Amino acid sequence: MIRVVATGTFDILHPGHLHYLSESAALGDELYVIIARDKNVRHKPRPVVPEMQRLCMVDALKPVTKAVLGDMDDMFAPVRMIKPDIITLGYNQHFKTEDLARLLVQEGITAEVVRISEYATSPFTSSSMIVKEILARDRHNGIEPEDYTGR
Repeated sequence: MIRVVATGTFDILHPGHLHYLSESAALGDELYVIIARDKNVRHKPRPVVPEMQRLCMVDALKPVTKAVLGDMDDMFAPVRMIKPDIITLGYNQHFKTEDLARLLVQEGITAEVVRISEYATSPFTSSSMIVKEILARDRHNGIEPEDYTGR
C-alpha cells in the first residue's frame, strides 16, 4: 500500500487545490493531508479561514483519506506519524524538491518527494488571487474592507 502526504494551508479552497490533491492521490492508495497551523504560516499572509475550518473542508474532499493539523513546533512530527512513501508539493509551494528531500534524510524519513504540476485551466488558482479579485471588485463598486464590519 502506497501512502502519500500532501501539505498546505488550503485557505480559500479553489480548483488548484483540488488538482493538487487529486494528482497527489493518484500516486498512491491513501492520501493524507497535513494542514498548516495558523501560527506557523509565515511565508505568506495569515490564513483568512481558521485552521479547524480548513481541516474540516479538506478532510471532506473526495481524494483525501484523512486530513490532520500540522504540529505547532515540529513540521516533521505528523510526517513521522503518517509514514508516507511519497510527499507531494504543489507547483507554487515554497520548498524546493531537493531541499525537502535532504531535510527528510536528515530527519531519518524515507519518502520520495514529487512536485505536482500547475493547474492552469481556471482563472483563480490561488487564495491570494481570489482575495485580490474580491478587493478589486469591491473597490470598483465603492465598497471598502471596513464596510464588511458588522454585516
